[in-house]
Amino acid sequence: MAARSRTRTLQVVDTEFSADAVEWCPVPGWHSLLACGTYQLQRPSDKAGGESEPPLRVGRLYLYRFSTEEGCAAPLMELQRADAPAILDMKWCHVPVSERPLLGIANARGALELQQLTGSEKSGCALEAVSSLDLGPDRLALSLDWSTGRGESSASSVKVVCSDSKGCVSLLSLCGSAASLHLLSQWKGHEFEAWIAAFDYWNSDVLYSGGDDCRLKGWDVRTGSSCPIFTSRRHSMGVCSIQSNPHREHVLATGSYDEHVLLWDSRHMKQPLADTHVRGGVWRLKWHPSHEPLLLAACMHNDFHILDCRAALDGSSEESEIISSYILHNSLAYGADWSRLSLAGPAPAEGEGEGLAGPAPVEGEGYLQIHYESPTASFDTALEDVQGRYRPEPLTPAPRSQSSSPPTESSLLATCSFYDHVLHVWRWDCSPA
Repeated sequence: MAARSRTRTLQVVDTEFSADAVEWCPVPGWHSLLACGTYQLQRPSDKAGGESEPPLRVGRLYLYRFSTEEGCAAPLMELQRADAPAILDMKWCHVPVSERPLLGIANARGALELQQLTGSEKSGCALEAVSSLDLGPDRLALSLDWSTGRGESSASSVKVVCSDSKGCVSLLSLCGSAASLHLLSQWKGHEFEAWIAAFDYWNSDVLYSGGDDCRLKGWDVRTGSSCPIFTSRRHSMGVCSIQSNPHREHVLATGSYDEHVLLWDSRHMKQPLADTHVRGGVWRLKWHPSHEPLLLAACMHNDFHILDCRAALDGSSEESEIISSYILHNSLAYGADWSRLSLAGPAPAEGEGEGLAGPAPVEGEGYLQIHYESPTASFDTALEDVQGRYRPEPLTPAPRSQSSSPPTESSLLATCSFYDHVLHVWRWDCSPA
């Protein structure tokens, strides 16, 4: 039976700088915290004589808390903002380190930086830099991943993998309770930018990397880094997103500028299990934290999509089904993540006239009016109605059900887009038809 789903915007935030990374904290007890990273290219004015300085890559790190209290018009509250080198990627360690959440940041100075939470979730908290390691000269750190994706590792065995603009892959470990970084190995993995590197969450000795050379590669650190355990040319353009499924062993998702999401059985990398055309370069992929077959994709020029991979993983389909899309961004879809928070109260029933948090619907129309700011203009748009439907879908009365409503699964998500420097927090409600 097909599922019915809808998206509902909860809050829109202007991040001022171009937003490219959002990450909900996965550590139990801290699920209400959301980090957002930004990247801004600043061009200095030309000097006399026609010489010009190189552009500066600056950024800003935001920390927010999301409130699950019912009736809260603006549930996302800013706790902290800190200027920093431009942020290319960031991820929370899935387990606490020294009993505290730890955030890893890949920045434009070619460094991996670690920031740890201080304080408490209820009384107030902030991120504080605790460690940093340069990956090498003249490079950008492009991505990172933790070995803790299944949330089962002890802090003493935590490792981090990074990729950079020189095509290198770096493997690091945490040392001691001070969360200091130690470089275990670094190797040239790709001819051009290594856009992404990720762990196999079921075996932290196995890594994956993707680059602008259109190659997807696997590495086993036990046998050295001189030769990959496989090289796939299945993607026709740069490989920029990889994530191992934390719920099902041997399942790997990859995405590329070629606009395709591929699902793989990591034991058989000659041919993917499924190939889904999402009509936009796939910058980030995130598996749902508790529902095995659900995959969130940030598709650059074509918004954000939720894929149901159930049939593909069971072998009954050669592509995943796009079951929901979030289309309210007006620029490149870059950052995306699922929250582990449980949303308070049931999902509002369709046809009850309950609106979304934020600006009121346009009178007489029933559409949600959202104000956007971009580098070129400010304007209003009315794309979503109060029932979470999109124009030009007709407003037809919802049929009265003669029986109790089917159970609804609700998820909280955050997404961000680049040139319009906007962060969206939204919910997705899904129920059997």
